[in-house]
Amino acid sequence: MPNLEIISRRPAGTPKAPPLLFVHGAFSGAWIWDANFLPWFAARGWEAHAVSLRGHGNSEGRDRLHEFGIADYVEDVLQAADGLSAQPVLIGHSMGGMVVQRALAKRRFAGGVLMASAPPYGLWSSTMGLAWRSPYVFQQMAMLTTFGEKAIDPDAIRRAMFSDKMPRAEAAKYEAYLQEESRRVLLDIGGWIPFPVLPPRDTPVMVMGAEEDLLFPRAEVIATAMALCTQPVFMPGMGHAMMLEQDWQSVAERVEQWVSATVTAEVG
Repeated sequence: MPNLEIISRRPAGTPKAPPLLFVHGAFSGAWIWDANFLPWFAARGWEAHAVSLRGHGNSEGRDRLHEFGIADYVEDVLQAADGLSAQPVLIGHSMGGMVVQRALAKRRFAGGVLMASAPPYGLWSSTMGLAWRSPYVFQQMAMLTTFGEKAIDPDAIRRAMFSDKMPRAEAAKYEAYLQEESRRVLLDIGGWIPFPVLPPRDTPVMVMGAEEDLLFPRAEVIATAMALCTQPVFMPGMGHAMMLEQDWQSVAERVEQWVSATVTAEVG
């Protein structure tokens, strides 16, 4: 198993149960959660952890990134969960949402939160929709996938990741953290998946969408929620990277409310 970067923030006193494990999306790493969410949840009494999947952040495997498939990322989440004090709530963003869906199907966890998640049936519909909604962003995302982060227009990535309210200077802070994504993983999930891997129906799952998400718009979020037999929650005025937006705290509060009401009560 690879040596994985896990960023942990713990509360000063006895933590609430269960712990939280955050899973990043494509082209990213655990840093995306540590910017705001991990310190906030720790200050509120939660044991909060974020894993960098193999080949991402400071985890091993950057030199072999394109060898890894989606199943490898699922194994990384299971490995990270094994090192925690109890089975956590898994919280996944974008591609990490699909990783969480498949991890929930492999093992019984306390619950899952899918934030602006890739749908269980794959990226074909959302990708073709992006080509229609914003041809330039579609073209730039293809450049990012093929040639890496140095080949793209930062403004296109800002439009893909954030709402119009996000200041350019604030968005620019995160550009240096972008990295390549495994082409094998993008092939694994990039088409239409006719028989998607789904969590057990009795596993509590929250599906959260961003109202201004260019990558996974409202229809995709609703379809994901329907597949998981739940109702979606939409965050107004938010772009794809909800955890970095100006009003990120409202997203964190909504996640905490759901975990406290749905999962913590069940664990207790």
